[in-house]
Amino acid sequence: MRPANIITAIADILLGFAASGAAVHFFNHQNQGEALPEIKVLGWLVLSTIGLYGGGVVFNDVFDAELDRVERPERPIPSGLATVTSAASLGAFLLLIGIAAAAMVSLTSCIIAIIIAGLAVFYDAYGKHLKIFGPLNMGLCRGANLLLGVSAVPVALTEVWYISLIPVVYIAAITIISRGEVHGSSKIILQSGLMLYVVVIAAILLIAWIRHEKNFQVIPFVFLFGVLIFPPLFMALKENTPRNIGKAVKAGVIALISMDAALASVFAGWTYCLLILALLPISFLLAKAFAVT
Repeated sequence: MRPANIITAIADILLGFAASGAAVHFFNHQNQGEALPEIKVLGWLVLSTIGLYGGGVVFNDVFDAELDRVERPERPIPSGLATVTSAASLGAFLLLIGIAAAAMVSLTSCIIAIIIAGLAVFYDAYGKHLKIFGPLNMGLCRGANLLLGVSAVPVALTEVWYISLIPVVYIAAITIISRGEVHGSSKIILQSGLMLYVVVIAAILLIAWIRHEKNFQVIPFVFLFGVLIFPPLFMALKENTPRNIGKAVKAGVIALISMDAALASVFAGWTYCLLILALLPISFLLAKAFAVT
């Protein structure tokens, strides 16, 4: 289920929750001692993303079972720790949980969850084999996951939908880079990923400037994001080996939390941003015990 990755998916939901305005509403009314229905909504959306992401990566192992017997025999299915049938059953169960939890929020959230599940399974079965659409397919999964968080306030989707383009580009970059994890990659591919990373950072800074002129509070969080993603990628560019590429991919996935935190600071302030960043050490710890890529 890639527990470390699931934590990053939760960060997407927290960012979407902030972008929808629900986080600010929550903090403003908490001081007045009012009922907080937003917390229940957030809880359902977090449960939804856990199911959707977990189910998606489980099905990834299901569809890759035969290939993993050759390239990654240590994975659960080829190593005999799980069967294809049991894994498929778990994946289906998790996806259903994700859709059902979203349905507890709204019809809009449920529709988005169904789209995410469809995109994830399509990627697992076919998308990953497509040279151009594959990375875009994976990026769309993340972009839709962010919109799932925004659906805490459905009307906000028409106002801030554009922020979902950032994870689409970022995850597409990681997916492009990850294609060299097993056999290595060309420098052109890695350089393409680097350029997309720069585009993502520029987009975050631009959004911060447009929404709040001279919004300098975003800069420290963007700096942290850069510190996490660039050194491993530069190392892979310098020494192009599957091991270094794997490290760059792993760093890129976990750094999603810092990217989400940076964007959240634009919509809900730096204190809320720190709440998202608190997920970072949890993801790092889980990454030591479970596979990330």
